[in-house]
Amino acid sequence: MTNGNHTLNEILTQANAWEDALQAFYAMSARIQSAWQALQPQQVVFTGCGSTHYLSQTAAELFQSLTSVPSRAYPASEIALYPQSALTDPAHTLLIAVSRSGATTETIQAIKRFEQAGGAAVWSITCYPNSPIAQSSALILLAEAGQEESVAQTRSFASMLVLAQALAALLGAEDVLQLKQLPNLGRQLIAETESQMKTLGSDAGLERFFFLGSGLQYGIANEAMLKMKEMSLSHSEAFHFMEFRHGPMSMVNQKALVVGLLSQQTHRYEQKVLSEMKTLGGRILSLTTEEPADGSAYHITLPKNLPAWAMPALYLPPLQLLAYYRAVSKGLNPDNPRNLTAVVYLDETDFEA
Repeated sequence: MTNGNHTLNEILTQANAWEDALQAFYAMSARIQSAWQALQPQQVVFTGCGSTHYLSQTAAELFQSLTSVPSRAYPASEIALYPQSALTDPAHTLLIAVSRSGATTETIQAIKRFEQAGGAAVWSITCYPNSPIAQSSALILLAEAGQEESVAQTRSFASMLVLAQALAALLGAEDVLQLKQLPNLGRQLIAETESQMKTLGSDAGLERFFFLGSGLQYGIANEAMLKMKEMSLSHSEAFHFMEFRHGPMSMVNQKALVVGLLSQQTHRYEQKVLSEMKTLGGRILSLTTEEPADGSAYHITLPKNLPAWAMPALYLPPLQLLAYYRAVSKGLNPDNPRNLTAVVYLDETDFEA
């Protein structure tokens, strides 16, 4: 295998993993609904580390908007180290732990703190059914086909996100079967955007990358930022759209790519931000269901026929490809980013009270 072949294969084949994860989800939907009704939590906390913390941000936003149950996202280390502030009412809280490996030390410790505090129940979203986190969960949502050789999460992240979307839709009484469209839409999106992302990612004139997303897209913007940073060692940041005006836009010039993950609901406000960044000299890449109003040289048109809650996973493949081709163009190996490992193992005694 040459440098990056695992990563590229995992990005290109991820729609198959989405399909597999959805089939498994539909098969257990009645059990999920029964467990939810029995539990009836008053709040939900999503937790993870790194990529899965960012997934948790989108999942919590989505879950609260569809179920009306207050939902928050915390890094697992915050729950492990500051349980009194993170867990305000554990006896009536459902903890949903998100972990590709199911073995991350901080997430295991967060579950322990939650259980010690009298937490109501733990559910998990993972790629490994026999992992410690899965085995400590009352209910497991599996994305086994999302398993990866690469250190940086791509296929796994998107597959677990699809499961989070399905969970929120099912428990929020939405038509969860609409997600059956995602795999084919994902395949089409990858085929249509790979060449453009290769060209843009290989542009040596770009020195910094800004990913803007609000609402459901904020966690996705954070994940896109992380992929660019991990794989290509590039200056990369993520912000809410409107917040970008409050200081960060001072970094925009002709060497900056501003990537906008536009939403269906607040498109016109977000588009204004991108138009302003263009006047500052920034280069713009927009991902949107609408035709961009600022004449962006780079844009990706997303499907219009899906509700907002079904969209988050579709933003991912082009931005993963952008990071991948940026890394390859710099002579780096995105399969094994510098200083990183696939799972972070820590000494559990570090978390002892």
